[in-house]
Amino acid sequence: MNKKWWKESVVYQIYPISFMDGNGDGVGDLRGIMSKLDYLKDLGVDVLWICPVYKSPNHDNGYDISDYQDIMKEFGTMDDFDRLLKEAHMRGLKIMMDLVLNHTSDEHPWFIESRASEDNPKRDYYIWRKGKNGGPPNNWESYFSGSVWQYDETTDEYYLHLYSKHQPDLNWENEKVIDSMHEMVEWWLKKGVDGFRFDAIAHIVKAVGLPDGENPNHLPTVRAYELFSNLENVHTLLNNLYKSVLFHYDIMTVGETSGLGPEQALSYVGDTRNELNMVFQFEHMQLDAASGGSGKWNLRPWNLLELKKVMSNWQTVMHEQGWNANYWCNHDQPRSISRFGDDSQYRVESAKMLATFIHMLEGTPYIYQGEEIGMTNIAFQSIDDYRDVETLNFYEEQMNQGVPEEQIMEVIWKKSRDNARTPMQWNKSEEAGFTKATPWIRVNSNYPLINVEDALKDPDSIYYYYKKLIALRKQHEVIVYGKYELLLPLDTQIYAFTRTLGDVCLLVILNFFGEEPELNLPSKLHLSSKELLISNYSIKGDDELSTTVRLHPYESRVYMLKA
Repeated sequence: MNKKWWKESVVYQIYPISFMDGNGDGVGDLRGIMSKLDYLKDLGVDVLWICPVYKSPNHDNGYDISDYQDIMKEFGTMDDFDRLLKEAHMRGLKIMMDLVLNHTSDEHPWFIESRASEDNPKRDYYIWRKGKNGGPPNNWESYFSGSVWQYDETTDEYYLHLYSKHQPDLNWENEKVIDSMHEMVEWWLKKGVDGFRFDAIAHIVKAVGLPDGENPNHLPTVRAYELFSNLENVHTLLNNLYKSVLFHYDIMTVGETSGLGPEQALSYVGDTRNELNMVFQFEHMQLDAASGGSGKWNLRPWNLLELKKVMSNWQTVMHEQGWNANYWCNHDQPRSISRFGDDSQYRVESAKMLATFIHMLEGTPYIYQGEEIGMTNIAFQSIDDYRDVETLNFYEEQMNQGVPEEQIMEVIWKKSRDNARTPMQWNKSEEAGFTKATPWIRVNSNYPLINVEDALKDPDSIYYYYKKLIALRKQHEVIVYGKYELLLPLDTQIYAFTRTLGDVCLLVILNFFGEEPELNLPSKLHLSSKELLISNYSIKGDDELSTTVRLHPYESRVYMLKA
């Protein structure tokens, strides 16, 4: 058993612009985060993953960096960051930075020089090509709609951007780029940060020659994904980064690597790979997206059997070979309670059930801000209230194709990234206690019913349930290191599994729906005495676990089994 502090930690993700406004300008900031450190410490988390706070023109909420070694003025100053780091460390909290290595802002000094002329010394810091047949150099499509190529009149060439046109991709074939990025990463580590989440790290290498991608079915949104994602040389570059910089520090690293399964993930996180500690997988995030069409916007109902298959595969393959990063939602995904639970009648019960699932799996659990109080999706009636560039591009594209607006909005309400980006709901006061000014994006109108202040007053709240889950993880090694085994693989309503470490066994039972299904446990579990560790219902009398049990809507139970 290869024990590591980051395996035993719980991570809390902070989206700074929406977390807490410390200076009253309607935008969350570093001082706002500082003011809530005691709240986070009390919750019991160990690591704070802070989304980008670097200097940025903010076309994509900080993921377009114009200076890696400065702070966006809206968030504060480097002195503010240094104080936040110190205050967090004083409380035993670690700070994990969100770092974008694939691209910069088009306002980064490197890019300003690069686009100035074809013979500029920094021209090759980015990926430039001549057009082809009167159009872009190839048929690759951006994650934010349209071509990955942006024409630039200054030199009559195109530059490549996998995301927004304001986010040109760096050329990782240039040794000067590599050296500069290594120096920058070490600069932050010397400052004392405790790790990095590497954004879009799977895309830093593009296929040699930048060939066209295949376009089966002639769908305009089919992406040449395999030509700019998870290519072999990504591992060479990450291994070099590890050997040159990361190896010398006791830190935590996690990569954003969409488009792979657990076998491929081991190329990044295998114990002998010397690249990353863990990666975020996206297979369970694609269960409600139909293939083809408009990617994530092409909706279909998710299926519990498919969820079991995906999660069980990751749990099984990674055991004793790598490590999982377990999550339901983040700044790029809808609120989990609205997506996989019930955000109305059974909001509290389903939020607790979903939390139980993530915290009882093998791997490091991630909590996204507001998840611990059961925040829900937003449904703005007007597109004018949305701020996410991906959402706005989708709306414009669909309107241009003649899709009815009400149909477009129905999809946006379910899948827009702004669902997770509305301000944190602290109390019942105006703007949910997030700010005293007009917030950068509207607050969810349900804040009088869903907020931290009320959660702290209610001993049966979602918050205290999370707190208990985190405490259990610190008390029982089996929750961290135990081997996973799926039970009832064909049950369409109940997700049950065990975690086993030595002679200690956990039984986890989860009803994923609002019905009351009957649970029939495998006979091998009947011989054990069972201690209930946690449940989202009050379990007593006839509800005690026996051969057959009828579960409540969205019920979750965790038992410690003893022979």
